[in-house]
Amino acid sequence: MALHRYFIIYKPFGVVSQFSGEGPTLASLGTFPKEVYPVGRLDKDSEGLLLITDDKWLNHHLLNPRFGHQRTYYAQVEGLPTPEALKQLQSGVLINVDGRDYKTKPALAKIVDLAPSLPERIPPIRYRASIPDTWIELTLIEGKNRQVRKMTAAVGFPTLRLVRFSMEKINISGMQVGEIREMDQESVYRALGLTGFMKTDSSGNFRKKDRRS
Repeated sequence: MALHRYFIIYKPFGVVSQFSGEGPTLASLGTFPKEVYPVGRLDKDSEGLLLITDDKWLNHHLLNPRFGHQRTYYAQVEGLPTPEALKQLQSGVLINVDGRDYKTKPALAKIVDLAPSLPERIPPIRYRASIPDTWIELTLIEGKNRQVRKMTAAVGFPTLRLVRFSMEKINISGMQVGEIREMDQESVYRALGLTGFMKTDSSGNFRKKDRRS
């Protein structure tokens, strides 16, 4: 049985999180096996970590809200968030999801004193000397459509630039925009805290545990 393939990408601004369709797509970044697909999505105007694989079990596990794995984002927002706004982000805010009000689950939110070490965005955000901006770090355990942007807007501080930095311990530290790295299955599962779902077979290879194990 062929081994699954795993790639992490630093998705650039303006690239669509799919392999076909209009506009720059993931296919513009390199050549991938035809069986792989993104785990979740990043909006066209968002940047950062995207995991691509043909591991259907992993895709289901990471997208299933029951399991709530952590996703950390850096958001450059308009203005200087107040302590009250940060508390709202942490405790949950009302956003619109598919035409209905939805209260986000508790999150971690804090102001980043020094701008995160990230490659410049191309094109850069529009600079306005009269309006300050602030970087905040947000860690969520869910991923609704445009959730971070909706959350910061709901507390009065619209997002100007958004970068997904990590999923659990997989991150884009040191990566360049558009860079692609392939990872092996063991490394991916360890970084995601999923080694409890793996065991070693007679050949010494990792494979997912049978539910009866």
